[in-house]
Amino acid sequence: MAETDTIAGAVTLEKVGRSFSLADHVYGELRQAILDARIYDAAADLRLDERSLADQLGISRTPVREALARLAQEGLVEVVPRKGVFIVRKTRGEILEMITVWAALESMAARRAAELATDREIAALDRLAGAYETDDARAHVDAYAEANMRFHQAILEAGHCAMLGDIADGLFVHVRAVRSRAMHEADRAVRSVADHRAIVDAIALRDPGLAGERVLAHTMGLHDHVAAQWDEFSGSEGG
Repeated sequence: MAETDTIAGAVTLEKVGRSFSLADHVYGELRQAILDARIYDAAADLRLDERSLADQLGISRTPVREALARLAQEGLVEVVPRKGVFIVRKTRGEILEMITVWAALESMAARRAAELATDREIAALDRLAGAYETDDARAHVDAYAEANMRFHQAILEAGHCAMLGDIADGLFVHVRAVRSRAMHEADRAVRSVADHRAIVDAIALRDPGLAGERVLAHTMGLHDHVAAQWDEFSGSEGG
C-alpha cells in the first residue's frame, strides 16, 4: 500500500512509486492536492513548502520545483520572490465572475443535454440526483459536495460539446472549492438536492429552455449567496 503523509495546513501527497513517470506523477499529485484543499475556508493555509513537498514524495526538490512551475503556468500557484509558493485564491470579485461564466456554460450544456443526451446519460443524471435525500445531504455535507460536482460535470458531458467542457475545466479547481465551502452554509445542501431533481426532470422532458433556465437559476443562486455572505478575499497570500 502506498504511504501517505500530511503537510501541516494544506495537502496530502502519495510517495512516488517506481512505475510512475516522475514528472507526471509529481505534477498530478500536486494538482490533485490543490484540488482537494479547501482553499476558500477562512483558516486555509495556502503556502506550499518545497522542501516539505519533496520529503513527502520521497524525491529531490528539482522535480517538485518543475511541477510547481507548471502549476504556476496554469494559474494554480503563485511563486512570490523571497516569500515562497502559494496556492492561488481568487478575489471575491473574481469568484463571482467565475460563477457567472460557469452558469452560462452549464446552462447551455443543459439545453443541449435536453436535446442530445442519450437515455443512458439521463438515467445516470437521475441516479446522481437521487443518490442523496434531503436528510442525507444535510448529514453528510462533505460527501454530498463531491457528489454535487459529479452531477454538474455530468451535465456538461451530456451536452456533447467538448469546448464547453474544456472551458469549464479551466474554472473547475476554484468552482469546486467555492461550492465545497458554500455547501456548508445556509442549508444550501438541502436546496441543492431539490434543484438537481428539478434540473433532471427538465432534461428528461426534453425541454431545452426549461433545463437551461433551471441550471442558470441554480448556479446564480450560488453567485448570490457568495455576493451576500462572503467577505472580500485578498487573493493568494503571497501578494
